[in-house]
Amino acid sequence: MTISLTVNGSSHAIDADPATPLLYVLRDDLGLNGAKYGCGLGQCGSCTVVVDGEAVLSCMVPIMLLEGREVTTIEGLGTLEKPGPLQQAFIELQAAQCGYCIPGMMMSAHALLRRKAQPSEEEIREALTTNLCRCGTHMRILAAIRRAGELMQAASLPGPDEGRTG
Repeated sequence: MTISLTVNGSSHAIDADPATPLLYVLRDDLGLNGAKYGCGLGQCGSCTVVVDGEAVLSCMVPIMLLEGREVTTIEGLGTLEKPGPLQQAFIELQAAQCGYCIPGMMMSAHALLRRKAQPSEEEIREALTTNLCRCGTHMRILAAIRRAGELMQAASLPGPDEGRTG
């Protein structure tokens, strides 16, 4: 069966069993390897992506549920040459160690920051409850998410000469 998916702003026609988990389509069919296979049971969060603004565990979502919906992966947040605000904050604060869980954490944070640019530490921690990490950089991850909110907010504010007439 062919299913139409929009991933990172691009449309794709995927010929696969409708019950195929999104994670497999992302990695095997689209070559997007940011989302990681961790447990396959929806318990670790390494496969987290954003669907219509909400963080979801891609190992648990069959592609048949995604027709007409917008999927964003870590690859959709920026590039090596021009990292997005969240990626830039993680780089600046050296928030990643091994990197296996980081894409999932960043996607959970992305969904949160889309809803609220300046979340509290409690809100950040709540958003990350489905993401497991053993590296020990939790404080840097929290700081990077707060920094990303600042960068996103600064990017959306007009500068001192913008918006003025005459």
